[in-house]
Order: sequence, then C-alpha cells, then structure tokens
Amino acid sequence: MNSVFLVLSIFLPRITLIIFWLFVGLPNNSVPFIADLLLAIFLPRVLIIIYIVENLGVQSPWFWIHLVIAVLLYFWFGKKYRKATK
Repeated sequence: MNSVFLVLSIFLPRITLIIFWLFVGLPNNSVPFIADLLLAIFLPRVLIIIYIVENLGVQSPWFWIHLVIAVLLYFWFGKKYRKATK
C-alpha cells in the first residue's frame, strides 16, 4: 500500500480516492465495485479503513491512526451540528 495514499487519505479522503482511482489505481481489495462506489461517495473513511485492513491488517499503525481520526471527526462534527441546530 502506497504511503502517499495513506497520508493524503487522512486529510482528504474523497479527493485521494478519486486521484488514485484515475491515475494510480486503488489498493487491492475484495470490495464489489458498487460498494466501492457508494462507500467512496458517502463514507470514504470507512472504505479506506477497509483497504487498510485487507492489505496491512489491524496490527498496522495506519489502521489505528485512521480509525482514531474517523471517530474523532464523527464526534466533533456531530457536536458542532447539534449546536448549530439549536
């Protein structure tokens, strides 16, 4: 798995998926194409975590970095959304 892909996907997951799909190619995976497409649109961080698990395993520090960032962003933006709607 490409280190550039892993670093860029932390900050810009959708853009990274599009760039790598067009120019480099996505990492090896067993996800069906329709799931690839839907996850890339709606849950790109989940798709990247699936790629990491399939290629590097859950022991990889990249898995934990991406998982922690995904959880933090989920809770942080959820809190901001709740404040904005009050």
